[in-house]
Amino acid sequence: MATVRSKDGTSIAFDKQGSGPALILVDGALCSRTMGPSASLAALLKQHFTVYTYDRRGRGESGDTAPYSVKREVEDIDALVQDAGGSAFVWGISSGGALALEAANRLPGIKRLAIYEVPFIVDASRGPVADTWDQIGEAVSADKRGRALSLFRKSVGMPRFLVWVMRLTPPWRKLKTVAHTLPYDGALVRDNQRGKPLPLNHWTSITAPTLVMDGGKSPAWMRNANRELARVVPNARYKTIPGETHMIKAPAHVPTLVEFFSP
Repeated sequence: MATVRSKDGTSIAFDKQGSGPALILVDGALCSRTMGPSASLAALLKQHFTVYTYDRRGRGESGDTAPYSVKREVEDIDALVQDAGGSAFVWGISSGGALALEAANRLPGIKRLAIYEVPFIVDASRGPVADTWDQIGEAVSADKRGRALSLFRKSVGMPRFLVWVMRLTPPWRKLKTVAHTLPYDGALVRDNQRGKPLPLNHWTSITAPTLVMDGGKSPAWMRNANRELARVVPNARYKTIPGETHMIKAPAHVPTLVEFFSP
């Protein structure tokens, strides 16, 4: 493990492996270097790239500095880009994809961007979830991390019974240690989860070639959102990974990422 210092002084923990152009992997809600899809992706991608996996602020071995802002999370990515020599490719999943979009919109050092299933809601194929983010924020403020975690799991479609069962398992205790960061993910996505078309002028500063992906077995609302995202982001193209869902399998994704990020 190594660390970089973000602009506000927060220590950001990361691992770096492999050789070749730098590729930074940005996790979604509740995930970190040791819990989530980044580790399995890095194990396969390191044959082609110098892969950075990191703990987003407030998670794992990274620090945290109040108050939270999206700008500070973008500065965390910038610190990793600078460690890589000033330029890097970036991949992000879910709310981490929304963060990667914001980083590419603000940082000139991101040379290519790939994102998978940013969970925006752009039509009536799923109801808006702003009220749920409010409830999650209230639970975190009251230090009720278990309730925040339950609310989040239900909001992403986990049946109530499975949420109840999961509360009895060891992984639940690990997830509770990072449940206080759920409002950070809410800040990244909630404005675009209202069932309305995406803004045409928000990501206009992105100059990097961008690949927007979703899974062939994912629900219609997710695929509708990412199809529209590819339409509004400059220089973006859209691709569906056959047979995939939001719970990705690294071998199904790596060939597409290697092709996109290779010179």
